[in-house]
Amino acid sequence: MNPKPNIQLRQSEESDLEHFFQFQLDKDATYMAAFTPENPMDKTSYLTKYTKHLNDPAINNQTILIDDAIVGSMAKFEREGDAEITYLIDKNLWGKGIATAALEQFLTLETSRPIFGRVAFDNLGSQKVLEKNGFIKIGTDRFFANARQMEIEEFIYKLS
Repeated sequence: MNPKPNIQLRQSEESDLEHFFQFQLDKDATYMAAFTPENPMDKTSYLTKYTKHLNDPAINNQTILIDDAIVGSMAKFEREGDAEITYLIDKNLWGKGIATAALEQFLTLETSRPIFGRVAFDNLGSQKVLEKNGFIKIGTDRFFANARQMEIEEFIYKLS
């Protein structure tokens, strides 16, 4: 049996953005995230956008670490006045419980409630992450997914 990884969260820093950019370049990760920037390869736009996010007090940006190595990111942001969660994990570490454990920790730091999560209809892994942390599926919506170049269904989850 593998020992449980030592997952830690810390406030994201500008130097972390290079790692996050590399993670989101993975085609499988982009496909599963679905709702991505129009051009996820545009590093300048990515760095400009997320540097602003780091300085926005309404956004809680956390870097996910395992043994001091950056393995992902997690953030709370606001959409139309509602708190919402987003996260990205290095694809090489999917299926190991890292996102679930990181979200559990994050929810002790970020106390905004209700908080929502949105996930592509076929992103079963992310759905499980939310459900294991107490999020309840409350509805669906349809949006254009840049990564898929089509409109897809999105599940909406809520933690009260």
